[in-house]
Amino acid sequence: MDTAATSRDMLAVNGAEKSFGAVRALAGVDFVVRAGECVGLVGHNGAGKSTLVTLMTGGTKPDRGRILLDGQDATGSYGFAAAREHGLRCVFQELSLCPNLTVTENTRIAHRSISGLGWRRRAEQVIRQKLDEIFPGHGIDVGTTIASLSIAKRQMVEIATAFSESEAKVRLVILDEPTSSLDATLAGQLLAYVRKFVGAGGSVVVISHILGEILSAADRVVVMKDGKVVAERPASEFTVASLVAAMGSVVRERDAVRPARDQSGQTPVLAQTATGPEPAIGFVAYPGEIVGLAGLGGHGQTRTLIGLYRDQGGDWIARRDSKVAFVAGDRHVDGNLPLWSILKNLTLTLLPDLTRFGLVQHRAEAAVAQQWRARIEVRTQDLDNPILSLSGGNQQKVLFARALATRVPVVLMDDPMRGVDIGTKQEVYAILRSEADKGRTFVWYSTEMDEICQCDRVYVFREGRIVAELRGADIAESHILAASFAEQAA
Repeated sequence: MDTAATSRDMLAVNGAEKSFGAVRALAGVDFVVRAGECVGLVGHNGAGKSTLVTLMTGGTKPDRGRILLDGQDATGSYGFAAAREHGLRCVFQELSLCPNLTVTENTRIAHRSISGLGWRRRAEQVIRQKLDEIFPGHGIDVGTTIASLSIAKRQMVEIATAFSESEAKVRLVILDEPTSSLDATLAGQLLAYVRKFVGAGGSVVVISHILGEILSAADRVVVMKDGKVVAERPASEFTVASLVAAMGSVVRERDAVRPARDQSGQTPVLAQTATGPEPAIGFVAYPGEIVGLAGLGGHGQTRTLIGLYRDQGGDWIARRDSKVAFVAGDRHVDGNLPLWSILKNLTLTLLPDLTRFGLVQHRAEAAVAQQWRARIEVRTQDLDNPILSLSGGNQQKVLFARALATRVPVVLMDDPMRGVDIGTKQEVYAILRSEADKGRTFVWYSTEMDEICQCDRVYVFREGRIVAELRGADIAESHILAASFAEQAA
């Protein structure tokens, strides 16, 4: 890669090295973003992407190397303020909005120039205009608090805030897993806006494990592995398979379409009666099934999962003979215990099985944690490190391992693989199928069509109720989209 700085290089990182204790996060990375281009940045969890983003946004300084703005060395004085003044914005995978404030109030925090009398009206105008531009028909009330919004709508607000302008022109936006909580329609709206923004001379860095989105949106793709850039070329020269190979994984052939199963005579492990106007479809799941919940985001899938959990007596406290486990989609609200270690977060639901005479058997606990660390490839040198020391994708792996390590017959999953790399996803798919073949049942809400197509049966949701049930060869993107957008019955 040519690392010579030019005036067209909006931002460049040259020879960046960064270590955190014994962990070498970056090992001589060169990375350039030019005006009027979209750069895709990919790599497995722990490849160094988040550290590189932190350097570019001014959150930390490199141990060695330089940061250049418009071709000029800015390493010594570079920080959050300098990055923002230069027109750089970032949508972090770990959303940074203040949950107790409204959408409008969060906009005011992001734009210091919006002040004085009438600031609320001006802030409302700024954020509403950008939401309308990026996500037409978004349905977000800018006067509501962030905490009351779904995770998808929070992500939409964060994206709109990053692209909105008041005192300074936005020149570069870094999108870290921007569509991880968005359904296909919202993701399409965002990517269309990204191309519009880039076409007008702006710059965008997109970080995503959804490789199809990277290839469709990016002009150039940079691949990282073990803290280094291992490949870089125009997006048109990559395929999904060659991109995965550059990351160090092997693309597995998709399993043949599984025939619809005969459930006659079987007793359901979960059931929920139909609600709403006719024709209405009830929910049922049988032993050994992987049941998918599909449809546009926010149409009742998560509410159904929570209802199924509560119907089984779930009270979020682990019991020795629990019937269900729950993998949360919003790890910050419903998943992580941020003050606890990786090990304690992973084994939380196993404590009834690991306790004898009221005391936790620590050797057994450590053995289980090490087994799942290896099986699902949690990237850490020490399980006693805090859970927040992990990347977002690795935190999600811990939550997934927490559920799979139990003996429960049913696992409910609320978009559990947000931000998880493609190699690990393929391993998880194999684990799910293996566990299902042994009789364990999975109910899986996902915003990714590839994941929904792994299921034996799929329920499509629209406006809070099930409107279609798909089996076998009928589980296809075209059928799911048709059911998601069909007109309501008269």
